[in-house]
Amino acid sequence: MAKHLHIALRRSEHTPVALVRNPDQREELEGLGAEVRLLDIEADDADAFAAAFEGCDAVVFAAGGGPDGSIRRKRTVDLEGSLKSIEGARRAGISRFVQLSAIGVDNPVPEDTEPVWRAYVEAKRDADAALRDSGLDWTIIRPGRLTDDPATDAVRLAPEVEYGEIPRADVGAVLAAVLDEPGTVGQQVDLVAGNDTVADAVRALV
Repeated sequence: MAKHLHIALRRSEHTPVALVRNPDQREELEGLGAEVRLLDIEADDADAFAAAFEGCDAVVFAAGGGPDGSIRRKRTVDLEGSLKSIEGARRAGISRFVQLSAIGVDNPVPEDTEPVWRAYVEAKRDADAALRDSGLDWTIIRPGRLTDDPATDAVRLAPEVEYGEIPRADVGAVLAAVLDEPGTVGQQVDLVAGNDTVADAVRALV
């Protein structure tokens, strides 16, 4: 997701700052126009996050624990990483915060839900609740199932939509677009493939 977001941010004339744990990722991200800083999202504390955010105007939290089947990492990355990012933004004096979540995470979780998926849903749900209560200028984007298909610039963005798919590239474009739109502050919206351009979909939220 980070790669698509950085491309979209560069197109909108932002200078993205990428936070990575592995320095081997530096060359690829710098090639996309990002400034790269090192941060261990699981091991570092909120002060380290604040230091990593120094000089930035906004924070976009789009990290995830990955498909490794680890319940623990759903908490340490998807939830605790978000909480430390929120606190780090406060300490760095940054008010604008955009968070990538997932569609439907506020819905009740069925009893027979697979444990890793339950942990993921609960982590995203709790991270979103913390951001809504943070006092920051937040926007939460909740996409459906992510695909690796090429960007389409054809999306549906609304407070509640029917579950569907969305290319990661389109999600990155939406994250970059809402970042610059003050009218999206305080909004939590679902995102799937649709018929509106990203620009039109974001304008319709205002």
